[in-house]
Order: sequence, then structure tokens, then C-alpha cells
Amino acid sequence: MRKPSLADPVEFASGDGLRLSGSRLAMPGPQVLLAHGFGQTRHSWAGTQDRLGHAGFGSLAWDMRGHGESQANPANHSYSVSDFIGDHVAAAGLVGGQPVLVGASMGGLTGLLAQAARPVFSALVLVDVTPRWEAAGMQRIHDFMTAHPDGFESYDHAARVIHDYLPHRRARKSDEQLAKLLRIDDQQRLRWHWDPRLLSEFVANSQHLQESIAEEARKIDVPVLLISGGRSDLVSDDTVAHFLERVPHATHVRLPEATHMLAGDDNDAFTDAVLAFLRAQFKRPALGVSR
Repeated sequence: MRKPSLADPVEFASGDGLRLSGSRLAMPGPQVLLAHGFGQTRHSWAGTQDRLGHAGFGSLAWDMRGHGESQANPANHSYSVSDFIGDHVAAAGLVGGQPVLVGASMGGLTGLLAQAARPVFSALVLVDVTPRWEAAGMQRIHDFMTAHPDGFESYDHAARVIHDYLPHRRARKSDEQLAKLLRIDDQQRLRWHWDPRLLSEFVANSQHLQESIAEEARKIDVPVLLISGGRSDLVSDDTVAHFLERVPHATHVRLPEATHMLAGDDNDAFTDAVLAFLRAQFKRPALGVSR
């Protein structure tokens, strides 16, 4: 078994001077940016980033602003789509050239908008996200994220709540995994690592962006792979068809047993799909490295 590769911690500045924290696996080959979804951190890509490195691809995963170890917007600066677009551009500038973007949910949508505004990426991998989404799925995510405004009394409490939300996963999250998702407040309560202002300033208004995102998607002329979860309640056959009408050159792969949380549900199958797409773009054979 090959020893896992380790990405190095990095910090870089967004266009408006915010400090963003990332994990970079520096390699001379093609570069991949990994943009997580709302409420996640760069650590959600750890398994995928390791396999990318073994396959010869450099990568950068970063905590979106207001998440993880990256800075939050100052009190007088509301979160906006343009903030996240600018962060994608800054991340691409750090690795140089035109990397491939792998973006989950919010990371995928804001990356798509960045590409529509200017040629930032050489290709896009959208992870269970389409310009139009199912309202019921979005409401379920919102309900989960707002269900514990006073935080959690212990890691065990948080683990039980997450397991109830994702009952199809056999293993509960360990304290070590939860430490990357939670922070301790002044009252010694565990709270989500993300800035709660994101819900009211950004997520709450996202429903109204669907048609404009769909129109922006028509501008995408680089290779696109959409990977959806067969059990996702956010992306459906209808939303996929709507997307493919606007980006007809896109390829769609469905992972039957995965929910909206593809990389966490079935990381091997998910990364297999990403690597197949990357190898096709760069004409690189599989290296036969063990997982």
C-alpha cells in the first residue's frame, strides 16, 4: 500500500483582501481546484485529493470564506455571489494557468458563474448541483443547518444529529472528524464552523438566482462533467434535463446509491468518475496506484 500523500497548508488572499486557508498538493502536472459546498470545509476532499496526487494531478482545496479556517466577511460586508466568484479567481491564480474546477453544490454554482464571467477554468466538474434545484431538498438542508441554534453539548451529541440526518452512512463521525466541522464558543458549546450570517445574507436569497444562473450556464464552452447522486433530493431528472438543454456538450454521470453528499457517500466511485474525466481531458493513462 502506497503511503498517502499529504497536502501542505497554505494561505492566500481573496480579491478583497480576506485571508483564505487551503490545502495544496503541489505537483508539476495538471492542476485541479476543489471547492466544497455550503457548510463543509476543504477536508471533505481529503480522500479525493490524495488519489488525485497519486494519479499525477496537483490540487488545491480551500475553505470558502466564512467556513473552516478562512476568514469571515467583516460585519459591514454582506456575503454576495461576487465574493465567491472572486475567491475562485484568486484560487486559480494561486495554482496558475487554467485549472479544472471540481465544485460541490455552492462551490460548483459559484464556480460556474466565475467561468461564465471570464475564462478561469479549462474544464468543470459539477458535483450534484444544477442551476435549478428542488425546493424540498434545499429546505431539508436549511432545516438541518438551523436546527440547533444553541450548538451541541458534546461531540457525541453532534455525531448523533449528523447520523440522524445521514442515516444511510453506517459509520458515525469520529471526534477527530467533528473537530474540523465544529468550533467551541465562549460558553463551551460546540457550534458549526461556518458563519451563521451566510444563511440570511447568501443562502436565503439563492432561490431567486436560479434563472439567471441558468442563462449564465449557456456561456460555458469548456468540457463539463455533471456527477449527480441517484438518491439526491436536490438534483432530479428534471433539473438535470434543464441543465443539459443549456449546456448540451456536458456529460452526466449518476452514482445510484449516493445522496447530495456524493464525495462522502461513495468517495471511491466519485473519484473514479472525476479521474476518468481528467484523464480524458489530459490524455493521461491510469497509473495503477493502489487506493
